[in-house]
Amino acid sequence: MTLEQTTCEDLKAFERRLVEVIGYYQPQTKRWRVMFAVVSLCTAIGAWQWLMDPLTSQVGFFQSLFNHLFFTISSAILILLFIMGIHRRVVAPSIIVSRVRQVLADFNMSCDDNGRLILKPRPTT
Repeated sequence: MTLEQTTCEDLKAFERRLVEVIGYYQPQTKRWRVMFAVVSLCTAIGAWQWLMDPLTSQVGFFQSLFNHLFFTISSAILILLFIMGIHRRVVAPSIIVSRVRQVLADFNMSCDDNGRLILKPRPTT
């Protein structure tokens, strides 16, 4: 095999592996996004109910939170999800793609959002 054939095979193997890695994260990312959206929506609905309750201004803070357990629990779950790193899991494939693009830029290449390589034309001197 010539050097060009070996290089071409290496690039194809790299592209297949990159597509595989990004494809592996896609279903997980969708599940995390759905979970984040549901918990955020529950927190927003609970906050609206909590703020619209006329008793909120008449009782203490902790009593008010106890009266609105839906808001309290959904807020606690949202905080827990952020502590667990949901914000990173939601955008994991885009983080991987951006870092790969930074590395590939040194070799005058790039990739799309699915991991397919994009060969840029060689600059003329």
